[in-house]
Amino acid sequence: MIITDLPLSLAGLIAAALTAAVAFAQAPPPRPEHPDPQCAREQWLNLNGRWEFAETDDPADESFLTRADWPEQIVVPFCREAQLSGLGRTGFVRCVWYRRRIAVPRDWAGRRVLLHIGACDWQTTVWIDGLKLGTHTGGNAPITFEITDQVRNGGNTLTIRAFDDTRSGLQQLGKQSDRPESYGILYTRTTGIWQTVWLEAVGTTYIRHFAILPDPDAGRVLFSSELEGPTEGLELLVEVFADGEQAGYERRPASPRGTLCVVPLSPRRLWWVDDPFLYTARLTLLRGAEVVDRVATYFGLRKIEIQGRKFLINGQPLFQRLVLDQGFYPDGIWTAPSDAALRRDIELSKAAGFNGARLHQKVFEPRFHYWADRLGYLTWGEGPSFGADYGDPAVNLPIVDEWTQIVLRDRNHPSLIGWCPFNETPPQAAWLQNVVYEQVRALDPTRPLIDSSGWYKSHPDPDVDCRHDYNQDGAALAARWANIGDDRRFPAQYGYRGIDRPFFLSEFGGIGWIPEGQQGWGYGNNPRTLEEFYARYDSLTAALLGNRFMFGFCYTQLTDVEQERNGIYFYDRTPKFDVARIRALTARPAAYEQNPPEVSLPAPVAWRILLPAAVDPGGPTTWHYTLKQPAEGWPAPGFRDGEWETGAAGFGRKEGWEARIGTPWTTSDIWLRGWFEYDGTPFEAAFVMLHFDNATTIYLNGGELLSLKGWNDAYAPFEVTRVIRPLLKPGRNLIAVHTHQDTGGQFIDLALLLAGR
Repeated sequence: MIITDLPLSLAGLIAAALTAAVAFAQAPPPRPEHPDPQCAREQWLNLNGRWEFAETDDPADESFLTRADWPEQIVVPFCREAQLSGLGRTGFVRCVWYRRRIAVPRDWAGRRVLLHIGACDWQTTVWIDGLKLGTHTGGNAPITFEITDQVRNGGNTLTIRAFDDTRSGLQQLGKQSDRPESYGILYTRTTGIWQTVWLEAVGTTYIRHFAILPDPDAGRVLFSSELEGPTEGLELLVEVFADGEQAGYERRPASPRGTLCVVPLSPRRLWWVDDPFLYTARLTLLRGAEVVDRVATYFGLRKIEIQGRKFLINGQPLFQRLVLDQGFYPDGIWTAPSDAALRRDIELSKAAGFNGARLHQKVFEPRFHYWADRLGYLTWGEGPSFGADYGDPAVNLPIVDEWTQIVLRDRNHPSLIGWCPFNETPPQAAWLQNVVYEQVRALDPTRPLIDSSGWYKSHPDPDVDCRHDYNQDGAALAARWANIGDDRRFPAQYGYRGIDRPFFLSEFGGIGWIPEGQQGWGYGNNPRTLEEFYARYDSLTAALLGNRFMFGFCYTQLTDVEQERNGIYFYDRTPKFDVARIRALTARPAAYEQNPPEVSLPAPVAWRILLPAAVDPGGPTTWHYTLKQPAEGWPAPGFRDGEWETGAAGFGRKEGWEARIGTPWTTSDIWLRGWFEYDGTPFEAAFVMLHFDNATTIYLNGGELLSLKGWNDAYAPFEVTRVIRPLLKPGRNLIAVHTHQDTGGQFIDLALLLAGR
């Protein structure tokens, strides 16, 4: 049986519901739009607007449940710290209270009534007329309580309390400051409600969750629905529409554990960044001809594949030109001032040449994902992992529970192409990272995952690998990552494994630009002129766009945020630069798109170690070294170094590498000279296996072999095949090295390897 009435568009649903909401309130509330367009019902009421408000540091103080008069008012959904809340109060407080009267429309009679809070940081307790409904822990996932049995004619009093102790170590904070003031990479806090609060009428049995699984290869879509309530005698009808015309349907008996509907599609049209076509759909629970529950939604027909080192979208190697988006607003903090502001952020990013964003240290609201879906904008979903003490097991359960809710909420968005639950986490987070990784994979097997972006990697087999690198020199950045895709099975003692899966730099750049007279910071030394900025941006983006082993990059960042002044735009979203010029550099052709890496890996090679490092079985090499500037010609074989000291590799002072330091080195510069023998046997490739910190130049027989700025944290290969051939001679050869140290740890050690078959 087909329901033959015209398809109710998503826009129509939202317009009808908005009309009801306005009739309920004296004036349109702030953020009046439907908060979740992928799960929209006709009957809903927006509860944003002015609420009574109070705050206290005493979690045991529940006197506000019985007080007639409350001291203040706040504008929901903005947190107390936001100017848009009417308070703009940024000091610490542990408990915030909200109260307002609610009235359920008469035409909701016979329906179940749900109370939704989009997000409230951190532990939320809800009362209706003084009756406690329950407590939810977690500051980023949606909160739902059924209030059917509590609502009554004449209205009810809704009271909400949020407990939020940012200094406890028990909470994930994201970029919220743990000091009274903002500092470094941490900014103004968000306390309490920060997303829309609303009521919704559902059926006596209703669609609780549903997963949409597009299958472009078969030209179909699968809907897996979980129902709440008795299902005897019920059927689930799924109807799909393309541009308002029916594109497919399926009707099946309802099952409480999961009802699967498979819908063939005609026409078939893919979702793509340049053509973000969306099908609309509605799911209807029926008892005969009676509509028990109905939800409007939408989806995109697109596919993600991992093939060796390729990350493919709809079978294509699209280079992901991502920008870091932290989702902060000057007047709303974590809450966008309007729906239009969410859309504008995406449009600003696309105007600068980016085709997506890494949504950083924050769970973005559904309306942002909706606009990303509409505008063809790729996103990586991330959690606010900073702030929790991962050595305390009390943090584990709330984080695991919250990630279940996050994935269930967002898994149907076609623009969301990967998950990254953690960022720059310490080793203490390893167990939790792996648990969450496997949990997210089980809930959503359609998207690749990163165990943690940047630092400590814990999962033995992640779908995607990534690193952070804020080197401000384009040539050094290119050299450091040039061989990341080379998996020739380098000798195991170096601890280096070539990347055998998709790889990208998930943070780079961060070039500061601060107008004269203003304060703030960016990575590296800030450019002195605009032309210097453009030149640096050009060199950094070109270094990665030219690397065929990288499927993307993520530039830090879209906008300035408070004291961090490295955005493409100012904090108020006005341009800092010539956006067209930035776009031309960002959107240049990428080597990955033109010549992606092969699926198969290179065959194993036979290695010859001409010059051993400290980690080699035949090492360490004994070097002549000096800590004083040597005379001109010191890299040449004929230079007399008899007065230099002798020491074993490696050289330096670096935490975690004490066991590999053969000779301490603590000054700003060191010069090394060492000899090795070469028998003249032909070779296919040559590599310097190098751990350097900081800038290093290597000479062979007086000629420059390799020069690198920046530093690295472990041995990594640098191919020198072309450069070494005219320099390497049969017989005795001289390697000379100069390393300069700026700040932090320091270390220099290297090996020279030849590859054959």
